[in-house]
Formats: sequence, C-alpha cells, structure tokens
Amino acid sequence: MGSIGRGTANCATVPQPPPSTGKLITILSIDGGGIRGLIPATIIAYLEAKLQELDGPDARIADYFDVIAGTSTGALLASMLAAPDENNRPLFAAKDLTTFYLENGPKIFPQKKAGLLTPLRNLLGLVRGPKYDGVFLHDKIKSLTHDVRVADTVTNVIVPAFDVKSLQPIIFSTYEAKTDTLKNAHLSDICISTSAAPTYFPAHFFKTEATDGRPPREYHLVDGGVAANNPTMVAMSMLTKEVHRRNPNFNAGSPTEYTNYLIISVGTGSAKQAEKYTAEQCAKWGLIQWLYNGGFTPIIDIFSHASSDMVDIHASILFQALHCEKKYLRIQVRVRYIY
Repeated sequence: MGSIGRGTANCATVPQPPPSTGKLITILSIDGGGIRGLIPATIIAYLEAKLQELDGPDARIADYFDVIAGTSTGALLASMLAAPDENNRPLFAAKDLTTFYLENGPKIFPQKKAGLLTPLRNLLGLVRGPKYDGVFLHDKIKSLTHDVRVADTVTNVIVPAFDVKSLQPIIFSTYEAKTDTLKNAHLSDICISTSAAPTYFPAHFFKTEATDGRPPREYHLVDGGVAANNPTMVAMSMLTKEVHRRNPNFNAGSPTEYTNYLIISVGTGSAKQAEKYTAEQCAKWGLIQWLYNGGFTPIIDIFSHASSDMVDIHASILFQALHCEKKYLRIQVRVRYIY
C-alpha cells in the first residue's frame, strides 16, 4: 500500500504509510483542460482497474500515490480521488470520475443553439462577462466535497491557483494545510478557484480563519492554469521544500534527489483548435481576435498549452540528465516532442 515499492496488500485496512518507508516518492499529476478532463479521468479509471486486478476490488489510486497534484479540472479529479469517506478511505472510485464528466459536462458547459447571429452573440457575451456563470459547477463541487478541507485528504494533494489581488500564484497543499490553518481551505473553494478560467468562469473569493489569533486571510483567485496548467513541477517543488524543511515523512538527503521520485503526468489532450492558426492569420489580429476567434480564446489556449509543454520539456530533460528517465511518464494524446 502507499508508495510503489512498499507492497500493496490489504489496501482497505492498512493506513497510508509515509514516503520514508518506501523506495519511491510517487506523484500523480493531472493537467487542466476543462471538459477534456474526461481524458485523464478515463486513463486513471483504467489504471485503478488494473491495480484492482492485482490487489483486490478495494484498491484505490490514493493508495499508490504520496501526492496527487491537479490544476483546474485536474484539481477536481485530484479532490475526488483524495476526499475521505466516514472510514477515511477514498470517497470515490476512479470509475466515478468518468461518470461525473459524462453526466455533468453539458450542464457545466451549456451550449446554446447555433444560428446566424451566434458569432456576434458570443463576442458580445465575452465583452459583458464570463461565458458561464459557474453556478452549477460550484454547487456540484460543494455537494461532492462537502466540508472537507485540504488537511483532511486521504493522501496529499497539491493545487495551484492565482491570486489576482497580489498577482502571485497560490499553492494549496496538504503538507502546508496541516501546519498553517490559513492555508487549510475547503476543497470546494480551491476547486472552484483553480477552475475559474478567465473569460469562462468568474473569479472566486473566500477567507480562511486562523486558530492562533492571526487575522483571517483573503483569497481572490482565478484558474491555476494561469500559473501552472501542468502541475508536475509544482508538486516536485513542494516535495523538495518538505525534504529541505526536514519533514519526518521523508528520508533525509539531498532535496533534489529526484531519482527517488516516480511521476505519472497525465495531460488533457490536444484542443480542437490545434493546427488551426497560422502566423499569417495571427499577424493580422488585434486585441479582440486574440481574445475571441471562431468560438475559442486563442491567447488563453496558447498560454495554457505552452505552460503544460514547457513543464513536460523541463521534467523530461531533467530525468534524462539524471539517467532515470523511466521514473517520469507523460501521457498526452498527441505526438511527443523529440528532444
């Protein structure tokens, strides 16, 4: 159970051991990508099914990963995988993730009937405010995660968001939430925040309270994809931080001992507009065209894909340089870069 290399018998009854008792520190990282979260949900459900063939029907993804990191739609998946039930076991099986997207996707991203005035209506809507009001998504997230906070998860989660007031990325993690109540937000709040993609969903505001007399902390957050659409390096950085601060759950040693990591990074596939744009077209665009083109928001799509791919490039080259490239696996539905 727990980190790969510790043995996985009796997953339903043995508590999650710390990484220091295993051979590897295991990380599952899930990209942002809106409704395309169905892709990693399907992959993770397949992985859990295979693990159940080995360790029994009660095995869950959270039993095998020390950290599950997620951005935007990936954070929702991470939260569902790590939210506890009354027995402190994962509340959802991985197969529930695909059901969630298939049943709720059309309600989260409602599509209006197309017509001759659709492009103009979409453009006016973009100027007036977010494309979606987020009410259904917010209610659904709250109903799924209830009052669970980051510190309550059955395995560690790491979720990036971006604070528009301080213009700084904010990283929520189980590690910090256990030592700082001001970072111990509700899972629902961080999922709503990291999913608040500019132009698509409204920004999210919430406060956390301290138990040591410090004043409350305010958060003014938007989509974590603004900072890290692919949260792999965020997870690695947070784990390095925990090793550096001598967290007893980690073996002593160099905080950059990445040869002890095993990382599975799951993307959300290529967007429909891949290979749609050309330099000749973009050269003629002004502000409006960069924000809206044929139903898409090119500038946001470009930033999110660039962010994800740069993280993949960095992580892949890093593990190759350390001669442990088999410790890093990137799953993305497209042709990989050749380095």
